[in-house]
Amino acid sequence: MSKCNGCCGSCGGCGELVLAPEEVAILQLLAQVAFLPVMRSVASSDPVCPDIDGQTPEQAGLALQCLEKRGLICIDFDRPLSGSSKALAGYPINGSCGLTAKGQQVIDLIEIHGIS
Repeated sequence: MSKCNGCCGSCGGCGELVLAPEEVAILQLLAQVAFLPVMRSVASSDPVCPDIDGQTPEQAGLALQCLEKRGLICIDFDRPLSGSSKALAGYPINGSCGLTAKGQQVIDLIEIHGIS
């Protein structure tokens, strides 16, 4: 069983998925808007996301990495969103992220069973 490195410690491989509040917020936002803009610097492959209320772009980026490692979202720097209004200085590479089928299943479970 693999573990998510550095996030919540659960990849969901055991049938139980533990999500940090930041991760839940991103999943719920993606359920509403379908795609979010992500960006990164030339020197780093770490994503940042300026569109998550209550989170710095770097905090949101860490949550995005964890969600991607679990297969709940897909981050694609080859597909930037057209007309994205927010750009951050120092992050010239633009892309997007969206839910995977597994991520949509998790959203469905959250809506059905709620979050404790």
